[in-house]
Amino acid sequence: MSTDEGLIGHVPYLRRFARALTGSQTLGDACVVAAIEGILAGKADNAPARIALYRSVLAKVDALEARPMITEVPSSQVVDPVQRNLAALTPVGRQAFLLMAMEEFSLQDAALVLEMSPDEVSSLLEDANQDIASQLATDVVIIEDEPLIAMDLEQLVQGLGHRVVRVARTERQAIEAVKQTRPGLVLADIQLADGSSGLDAVNEFLRMFPVPVIFVTAYPERLLTGMKPEPTFLISKPFQADALKAVISQALFFNLRSRPARA
Repeated sequence: MSTDEGLIGHVPYLRRFARALTGSQTLGDACVVAAIEGILAGKADNAPARIALYRSVLAKVDALEARPMITEVPSSQVVDPVQRNLAALTPVGRQAFLLMAMEEFSLQDAALVLEMSPDEVSSLLEDANQDIASQLATDVVIIEDEPLIAMDLEQLVQGLGHRVVRVARTERQAIEAVKQTRPGLVLADIQLADGSSGLDAVNEFLRMFPVPVIFVTAYPERLLTGMKPEPTFLISKPFQADALKAVISQALFFNLRSRPARA
């Protein structure tokens, strides 16, 4: 693969993909950097640029999974919960699901990335769907000012077995909703009804209450700048239902605080 085939244009999506797999901005970005360094050093095959890039990122993620990640640390330090979960991190079925649902690869191209046959990938996808369906239900707050989009999100979330406890349309409502309901998951837009910011709302309630957040926005590039802490979980509008389902599963998988919804 030549290095002038639009590599830079793929980087935001590679970062999104790697973060969804690892559940960590730091680990995900490290995998992408290592993959790109390998390609620039001439260690990539002759596959098309996009396939070679994703294949290289997956190789770096697989390397993380293959080595022990839990190490002795001083008692004064906090072990990252993601590291404690790396032994169970993202089986290849989840990789196949995310390649197709979130990154919108065809079955044939996903098979090329994974270096498997299309039939093998189809089998992995069936297993991944069962795994996703088996996730524990949790309480969800939706931060979205467009009623139709909020309704679509609510129906999707409820279809997965979760319970929507509040829909917020402004920054103030969002902060109060999370403070009062203490959900297991938040879906958040950036631009809200009164001109306030969903991002500001998230930053505010995360200082009070740690909870996984999935941003659902028409402007993902505004959050993938590399200049400040960025969201691990991000879906572009108009969203694909399967893509959002996959990311919800990943967000809950990597969050130790997720809990069943109350009856």
